[in-house]
Amino acid sequence: MKIGVQLPEVEYEITFPDLVALAQQAETVGFDSIWLGDHLLYDLPVGPRGPWEVWTTLAALAAATERVELGPLVASTSFHAPAMLAKMAATVDAISGGRLVLGLGAGWNEREYRAFGFPYDRRVSRFEEAFTIIRTLLADGEIDFHGAHYDLDRAVLHPRSPRPGGPPLLIGSIRERMQAITLPHVQGWNVWWSDYRNTADGFAAVKAVVDGRLAAIGRRRGGGHLRGVREAPGRHRTPDGRLPRRRWPADRGNRGRDRRPVASLRGGRRRPPPTRRRSDRAELDRPARRDPPPAALNPRIHRSRPSASVETWRGDGCFSRPARYPAAN
Repeated sequence: MKIGVQLPEVEYEITFPDLVALAQQAETVGFDSIWLGDHLLYDLPVGPRGPWEVWTTLAALAAATERVELGPLVASTSFHAPAMLAKMAATVDAISGGRLVLGLGAGWNEREYRAFGFPYDRRVSRFEEAFTIIRTLLADGEIDFHGAHYDLDRAVLHPRSPRPGGPPLLIGSIRERMQAITLPHVQGWNVWWSDYRNTADGFAAVKAVVDGRLAAIGRRRGGGHLRGVREAPGRHRTPDGRLPRRRWPADRGNRGRDRRPVASLRGGRRRPPPTRRRSDRAELDRPARRDPPPAALNPRIHRSRPSASVETWRGDGCFSRPARYPAAN
């Protein structure tokens, strides 16, 4: 089993030095991977907010860390020309010494698309072409591609990633069309916690569906050849099985499940909602004392308590990380 952590996005305004320090502390205390969302803008109750740009940040964190895996969770192929995205991925993989996991997706948040001038229509069709370009450049180093959305004339990726074949690929979707495009080529897939009802049985059901798709294309499922993904949101269920109610951002692409809660976004230094003790599941209406952070963490930086995910590495190949958007249909 491995443990990964996703760094703060818009939970509160974090300075770049604090973000780097938080990544270094996460590595120090033993996390196995560090993840960043690839988003540009949200309309929140406190006003428009956005995180630091993901690829610039990944390059900085790659240089500031030594052991942990790094990756976007996940990178929208719509925000960059696909050949340029492959170039950035190869560069970050080189800076990190081969620690990048390249998560890719079609995007979902229309607000940031419109604000930054990216086309929002036909996202999956655009993704299909972009995915072909990115994976081919990373694996083979060159491509000549002429499609409906992208046109490349003898594109060459040089210098290459330090790893033969490039960094491992992860798809941020469990939708049938997206997985039909990607499952023959990726090493991991991503599912948002509400899609499996935040239960072990729910995740097993989702995984069984994906395993069936893998079997249909003759892809080996065991031995760690494909890694499935689930999120550990850190929220305890009520005795009747429901999740505690929380307030969500106003702009969520009409998908309330897609963003983290922002109950803490109220002026000054943002503080997360109170956590619950595992022993108090029968008394969730009673406030619980927050457990102290590990001694090795800087208390000033740790207060954001970023969401963590559990990465399982069993014989049937299970790999868990939090998702940041729903897969496009």
